[in-house]
Amino acid sequence: MTDINRRQFLRFGAALGAVGAVAGGLGAGVASATTKRAGKRSTTAPDLVAEAKKTGKLNVIALPRDWANYGEIIDSFAKKYSIKIDSQSPDISSKEELEAIKATKGQSRGPDVVDVGPAFAVQGAADGLVQPYKGTYWDKISSDLKDPNGMWVGDYYGVIAVGVNTDAVKGSMPVSFADLKDARFKGKVALNGDPTSAAAAFNGVWAAALSNGGSLDDILPGIQYFADLKKAGNFNPVAASPQTIASGETPVVLDWTYNHAGAAKKFAGQFTWKSVVPTDGVLAGYYCQAISAYAPNLAAAKLWLEYLYSDEGQLLWLKGAAFPARYNELVQAGKVPADLAAALPDKATMAKVKFPTLAQINKAKDVVTKEWANRVTA
Repeated sequence: MTDINRRQFLRFGAALGAVGAVAGGLGAGVASATTKRAGKRSTTAPDLVAEAKKTGKLNVIALPRDWANYGEIIDSFAKKYSIKIDSQSPDISSKEELEAIKATKGQSRGPDVVDVGPAFAVQGAADGLVQPYKGTYWDKISSDLKDPNGMWVGDYYGVIAVGVNTDAVKGSMPVSFADLKDARFKGKVALNGDPTSAAAAFNGVWAAALSNGGSLDDILPGIQYFADLKKAGNFNPVAASPQTIASGETPVVLDWTYNHAGAAKKFAGQFTWKSVVPTDGVLAGYYCQAISAYAPNLAAAKLWLEYLYSDEGQLLWLKGAAFPARYNELVQAGKVPADLAAALPDKATMAKVKFPTLAQINKAKDVVTKEWANRVTA
């Protein structure tokens, strides 16, 4: 397993200004090159399309339609290949995705694919819950963003930011974690889930650690930050979602930049949702695609990965304000529209961003698992 260091990840998300018009031919279908699976020859793509269409179904899980433009991605895939997508439990956590694989083993309703944080991707591989697949675009993905045996592959990433319903919370935007301690945020500051099981919330805690004397090797100050925020009455333990944002239950949320972009679009006309990356804790994190070891629609699962990593799929993630895995390559090829690049965090922000390694992620995950309940929820 290779770790992902800051320099390698900066290459992944660099070249923000070098954008141009989208080249023609996007969505031309899956390439016909032969793929590899765990070192063996695998089905060629045209055959894969035909095989996937035989069952005509794909089960996905934990994919909110407003998350990184997954709604359009799901609809586009279904239309392109005439495959029905059963999207189950859109708001569950990475941990719950792995539990769903175990709970539905051997059942036709079991998830075919998962989209999980890297620590859970590694766990899924270790527990035998996912299976290898090296698709057509495998060689185009940096070795630092994939399991060498094909068990999982990084797909997109974002930066932790604070989002605010400015109609409900008056005053200037908070630009730091310190600002969130102000009394005007009493009962208003929420995370996107439980940090012991949800990658978005976990990274929100880690970003807070960076702003409070912590580091990529020390997440504990972030846990203590939320303990202090709870003591002050500002921390809202409700797991933020589009529903809680719409109801006004969670007017201030720490979440990924692309989710804030989705919220701003979703609620336009109802209220104003603004977001900003805190100046004192700039943290990026990525997610991983993996195929369930018990995928009931295996050909469709493979085709789903082929689509996601194609130019068409990558640009749909980018349309959702997420950095796709092949972003640099697409920029260099002049395939990234200027308006989509402009919606991403700016160069000044990305110059300060920190990217943890897999070893650091696993270490931090253990600390949060042990300390969150004792210090914050107890």
